[in-house]
Amino acid sequence: MSQQYLTVESIYKQFGDFNALSDISLSVNKGEFICFLGPSGCGKTTLLRTIAGLETQTSGRIFQDGEDISHLPTEKRDFGIVFQSYALFPNLTVADNITFALRERGMDKAQSEVLMNEWLTNIGLQGSNNKYPSQLSGGQQQRVALARALVLSPGLLLLDEPLSALDAKVRTHLRVEIRKLQKELGITTIMVTHDQEEALSMADRIVVMNQSKIEQIGTPTEIYRHPASEFVARFVGNINFIDQSHPLHHHFNQKQPISSQRYNYAIRPEDIHIELNAKDSICADIVDKEFMGASMRLICDIGNGRTIEVDSPNHLSDTLLKSNCSQVGLRIDPALAHQFVQPGA
Repeated sequence: MSQQYLTVESIYKQFGDFNALSDISLSVNKGEFICFLGPSGCGKTTLLRTIAGLETQTSGRIFQDGEDISHLPTEKRDFGIVFQSYALFPNLTVADNITFALRERGMDKAQSEVLMNEWLTNIGLQGSNNKYPSQLSGGQQQRVALARALVLSPGLLLLDEPLSALDAKVRTHLRVEIRKLQKELGITTIMVTHDQEEALSMADRIVVMNQSKIEQIGTPTEIYRHPASEFVARFVGNINFIDQSHPLHHHFNQKQPISSQRYNYAIRPEDIHIELNAKDSICADIVDKEFMGASMRLICDIGNGRTIEVDSPNHLSDTLLKSNCSQVGLRIDPALAHQFVQPGA
């Protein structure tokens, strides 16, 4: 049975008249990797900083490993943190950056060097002891920042958009490394990100935030396959929205029981199937194509100038291209669509 390690209870945070956090409650299990995901300004970084004690909540409580840390000073809290900017000391070597906190705590030089060398091995930077941050790549600097945060063996690791400044290839490589290291250490980790791919690939659970509130908490599969709101459906992954004015609305609505409520529907591009023969299916004109690598995204006009995105497997896309096909049939299973009550309905 999972053991709760961090509990946030009814946290509110106001900056003057602005509500940065509104009634935030969540629990994090020991050893779990959690991602706070949401657009800029949604409150995710403020929540992380509040957990760290870098911001003080207006009201609410925070418990870590059974202890009420709601008003504990930052230096008394048990966490390591890695910032987006890395925040390495530019005038200190890699070795000195990693051992800085150890020396501050009174550890002798020999013991701190043993730990430092262990961490240089862990992050794959053996032999970089005497280099300065300016002599390292962005990815290497990020690894040093991670080692500096973990060398004190904190109970909680906080990551504030740690990969956003890196190029795509390095970012993909490092997220695999960070996740692997986190699993090996079993350290409870919270990462802030606005990158949905990052959250889906790294997290045990995702906390989706919007406008100072939590929209949904769930595993990556739950968030993607069962979005709890229109916001989550739109923010995580690509999706087609079918509102009342959409030509396909009746296709979904007729399958629903009679109700006074009106619904919008949403369906993922990969859940729509293409048939080369439009007979007995929804007729659509291909108006554009986007090569996605593993698939081809077709932009299909289904009438009245309204389009729908469809992800087509490459073998079928090749057939479409070779035959110069501009019209296809779409087969859509209403059971695969997500249903949301129309606002104001």
